[in-house]
Amino acid sequence: MQVHEIIENIKKLPEKDLKILLEWIENFEQELWDKEFERDVKLGKLEKLAEQAIIDFRDGKCQKL
Repeated sequence: MQVHEIIENIKKLPEKDLKILLEWIENFEQELWDKEFERDVKLGKLEKLAEQAIIDFRDGKCQKL
């Protein structure tokens, strides 16, 4: 099945089923993002950002939310 066929079938779903699908897609996307984040942490991709955040905090460049 190709993507355009999936899209056309989604358009035909009853509202109840569409809501179930959308909820599943949202959860699936969150799982993918979590896995990507964990992978980036393990690879050290966030180290420079963390170091810069600490420097900015110490230099008083942060604001209270």
